[in-house]
Amino acid sequence: MEERIFKVADFEKEDKDLAVKTLIKGTDMSNTVVWVVKPNQSVKCHKHDNCDDIWYVLEGSGLFHPEVGKDVLVKAGDVIINKAGDCHGLTNNTNNDFKFLGVLTMSPANYEALE
Repeated sequence: MEERIFKVADFEKEDKDLAVKTLIKGTDMSNTVVWVVKPNQSVKCHKHDNCDDIWYVLEGSGLFHPEVGKDVLVKAGDVIINKAGDCHGLTNNTNNDFKFLGVLTMSPANYEALE
């Protein structure tokens, strides 16, 4: 059976100069990644025209950029829903690491009850 359970910490990588995105698992319908953003590092504002990008903040706090030039404080426990075409980026303006899980997925998803 294909592995389906992963420990995020096993995939966390860091670099002293650049924020690091590491693929945890890719499928035909989604990619799940973990980002490690060290102090004073950024994920540049960008968009995906073909998929949503859902971010779950695992650790730290920082400034989310819902559009170029706009900052919104986010912290551990926050979920950020970036629909296809939405601008999104982040700056770690703290002295601590910022880590988040990203899931890029096709939409809409169907639902079929199995019980």
